[in-house]
Amino acid sequence: MTRSAHVARTVFPLLALSLLGLTGCGNAHEPPVAPDTSLPSRPVAPDDEASPSAPEAQAYSDSRSSAAPATPAPAAGARNKAAARGSEAAGAAADSAYQPAPEKTRPGLGTEWGETRESRVSSAPFERESWSTPVSVTSFFYNDETGVRAMLGSEQVHSERRADGVLSGRGAISIRLIDSSGAPLPSFASRGRSYVVGDDGARYAIRIENQTGARFEAVASVDGLDVIDGQPGSYEKRGYLVGPWSTLEIDGFRQSSDAVAAFRFGRVRDSYAAKRGNDRHVGVIGVAVFQERGSEWPWMGREIERRHGADAFPGRFAPPPPRY
Repeated sequence: MTRSAHVARTVFPLLALSLLGLTGCGNAHEPPVAPDTSLPSRPVAPDDEASPSAPEAQAYSDSRSSAAPATPAPAAGARNKAAARGSEAAGAAADSAYQPAPEKTRPGLGTEWGETRESRVSSAPFERESWSTPVSVTSFFYNDETGVRAMLGSEQVHSERRADGVLSGRGAISIRLIDSSGAPLPSFASRGRSYVVGDDGARYAIRIENQTGARFEAVASVDGLDVIDGQPGSYEKRGYLVGPWSTLEIDGFRQSSDAVAAFRFGRVRDSYAAKRGNDRHVGVIGVAVFQERGSEWPWMGREIERRHGADAFPGRFAPPPPRY
């Protein structure tokens, strides 16, 4: 009996050491495991499986029994409670040390959903000459002064400052952005693009002037959103009717047939588009103009060709005298 007990004390330590050696070799040859980014950043309590198993704990206790009295292994429930307390303490420390990363914000201006303004409209029949093809499309890229300079880049020295707006529809329509007093906003033209300078917090409107006796339909978008229904802009949307020899001002996102939410320049993160979940197209205003079916377009291609073919000095040579 005494001999068998002695063998047990010798074999168990060797068995435990051999297990540790196998574990170490296995870890040495296994590739590193990338951290699971789906896990919370808060420290995770150690798992019970990471500690020695019950037979190994008992073996260590047995190997030390000849030098000191064996200390009973703590019960599983006690180990779990201790681990939980350690986890709570580590979690509290991590929470107190956590500092959120600074939010990245886009520079420049966007268009906010401003205050409610009275703006009454009614529906009217209008049949397009072409449902999906406008006669002209005009775009304005807007930003604060620093942003416009950056967008122009090296072209700013060649850009043209203008206040007369952009002529659209073969010169039939003039489109510009105006401030709250009705004055045109500073704008620049370069390489076929129009840039408009705005101020943070300022209110603006889109002014469309019809310089002909025909009617047109104008579909407008701000920051990629249709100004009537707030959905992504599209040629398929219905727009505003621009009567003959008249002026239309679009001064907000339509809330109802009686009111709009004013266009106001503001930070990109405060823009209506960003709050709708997509700020990709912030900084551009578009107006698509459609011709009415059967209308008399004053400047058709044929008439333009006749104008270009006019001769300022048609009588270069003396005509022969008439015969009697």
